[in-house]
Amino acid sequence: MSHANISIFVPHIGCPNMCSFCNQHSITGRTGVPSKEDIDSAVLTAKASKNYDAGSTEIAFFGGSFTGIDRELMVELLSAANSHIKSGSVSGIRISTRPDFVDNEVLEILKTYGVTAIELGAQSMCDEVLYKNRRGHNANDVKIASKLIKEAGFELGLQMMMGLYGSNDELDRETAKAIIALNPQTIRIYPAITLKDTYLESLYKSGEYLPPKLEDAVSLCDELLEMFEKAGIKVIRVGLHTIEDGSYVAGPWHPAFKELCDSKRMLEIAKQAFNNLEKGEYVLRVCPKSISKMTGNKRQNLAHLETLGYICKVKADEELKEYQIIPERMNNSCF
Repeated sequence: MSHANISIFVPHIGCPNMCSFCNQHSITGRTGVPSKEDIDSAVLTAKASKNYDAGSTEIAFFGGSFTGIDRELMVELLSAANSHIKSGSVSGIRISTRPDFVDNEVLEILKTYGVTAIELGAQSMCDEVLYKNRRGHNANDVKIASKLIKEAGFELGLQMMMGLYGSNDELDRETAKAIIALNPQTIRIYPAITLKDTYLESLYKSGEYLPPKLEDAVSLCDELLEMFEKAGIKVIRVGLHTIEDGSYVAGPWHPAFKELCDSKRMLEIAKQAFNNLEKGEYVLRVCPKSISKMTGNKRQNLAHLETLGYICKVKADEELKEYQIIPERMNNSCF
């Protein structure tokens, strides 16, 4: 059974400043402070799901800097979540927070209430980029917090953001390398999106900030995905879930951003597979879950291969792995 989160969104109340890209309401659609009743209701709703599995489900406090909120409220929320661990409804608690709001005292509190994983919003490991985007912490804060979290026995997750103001592809690659060196168990990758009522919006409108194009962001993200996968770090999210209507201003947002990255990788693998093969009609055998990735958005991958002289159809092969492709010359027995 795959891992599942019961997400509880904590708004901006835990953050000491407003980062360049931040508009929590546009991302989560929520502004109110969660209560015990909200947690109980979310768990009850999740348990009604047909495939609910308590052993692989955690309550996850996302959306803000959880360890930066009022301590009494933090403990109240943790206690409410912990009651569901005790009842056997969930297996643990996951939180996200800022790297400069982590110390041994708060880690002891988190451990007491059954927190199992802590995600840090690193965003960049370049101090200049962090400063320009008003993060309020530096790269060393990420390193220190990561070390404390791992030493305390928590699962460490890190989050990075591509294409921030003042960054570029090479700096984003360096951020990925620095994150890999910290050896987290999980990573989330977000392309920077310019939202209404943010500092990025003002920079964009003034011409000081030029967001990456979708195609360029997909290319870089695909490269980063390979880096993390080769390092054995599990990528648990790529791109924003949703954006509130009317909040999007600019930037490489797509509702299936990860699918675009996977499709680009499949295209590159297919092109390599065609090296030294005659042009013509082929069947591309792929694992079942990779059929849409190989086909590409609006069949773009197959259209691109056709421009190279390879007319292809895609067929599922249960014996192949996710990014494995076997081209076979087409004949009447292929289907």
